Amino acid sequence: MTTKQLDEQYIAHTYARFPVELVSGEGSLVRDSEGREYIDMGTGIAVNTFGVADKEWAAAVTAQLGQLQHASNLYYTGPGPRLAQMLCQASGMKKVFFGNSGAEANECAIKAARKYAQTKKDPEYYNIITLKNSFHGRTLTTLAATGQDVFHTQFTPLTPGFLYADPADPESLAALVKDNKVAAIMFEAVQGEGGVLPLPGDFVQAMKDIAAAEDILLIADEVQCGNGRTGKMYGYMDLGVTPDIVTTAKGLGGGLPIGACMLGDKVADVFTYGDHGSTFGANPAVCAGAINIMSRLTEDVLAGVRERSKLVFGSLTGAPGVKSVTGMGLMIGIETEKPAADVVAACRDRGVLVITAKSKVRLLPALNIPMDLLEKALAVIKEACV
Repeated sequence: MTTKQLDEQYIAHTYARFPVELVSGEGSLVRDSEGREYIDMGTGIAVNTFGVADKEWAAAVTAQLGQLQHASNLYYTGPGPRLAQMLCQASGMKKVFFGNSGAEANECAIKAARKYAQTKKDPEYYNIITLKNSFHGRTLTTLAATGQDVFHTQFTPLTPGFLYADPADPESLAALVKDNKVAAIMFEAVQGEGGVLPLPGDFVQAMKDIAAAEDILLIADEVQCGNGRTGKMYGYMDLGVTPDIVTTAKGLGGGLPIGACMLGDKVADVFTYGDHGSTFGANPAVCAGAINIMSRLTEDVLAGVRERSKLVFGSLTGAPGVKSVTGMGLMIGIETEKPAADVVAACRDRGVLVITAKSKVRLLPALNIPMDLLEKALAVIKEACV
């Protein structure tokens, strides 16, 4: 049986896959089972930070695999604490809990916020405000946090205690805080799955003011927009916000599953023994790979992200068939006159892999994609939009 046949017979039907079987690659080039080569502008949805089969990252993971691939959290192992130190130094947070995905990181953040508020105020302070059009994961709780009704259908009852503000209307946030007992506000600097939409400045200011006045925690969901993707280490740094909790995943692992919930001053010690846990959290091999990624997210690399972003926006803005270009750094959404699916297919036929976000074409290339490949991909994308 072919891979496609095996997939259709034995894999749950949760994915509408593109008609391509990827088998290998290097950097920003990937190859399919028929030997065709593509420029990868999706990086596994912002996961392969420095591209496919990155040699430095692979060497770090392989070296750790040859020493100790896993030990439960009943024991100390070296890579996890070293990675936690790097994350705290990069973010200004104080403690880290490791899981295996963005959804797990967000679950941890929600638990931390609720325990903090219920301990400091009273048990009725359990509500979390998230934003309309947001996306925070696919567990029942992070689905409830996600401010898109389409994800809620047929999975009710979801976890209670989530309220949704409209990022286009700062007054909606004030009204929710006035009428409810709120533990935290959870936000994405750029709403990725919601259409690659940066958070409006007036809403950011309202969020900061209300959180400070009411002692409401701010949770920055950096699952997709963190780890250098926006041109800063974390997207909230572009907004001038100092969150109390930061979550991240995807690009941190460089290709292996990891989630991190970073806890700031107020909540650094909110958890005690037994409050939370994860069998695979802080897996040594995964953390070794993440240490390599973090060590290479230098200011030069971030400046390169901003340079590449400028090229993309300059090339696509106002191009024939392009209505608008949104996003930040190398997290970019393209509103096209053609249906996004048609543009994606046309790009694929021409040797460029792009993905979608709602009705937009989405670009998430490797942070270090060579400029010549980026220019070539942009030329193909513009052709596909006409």
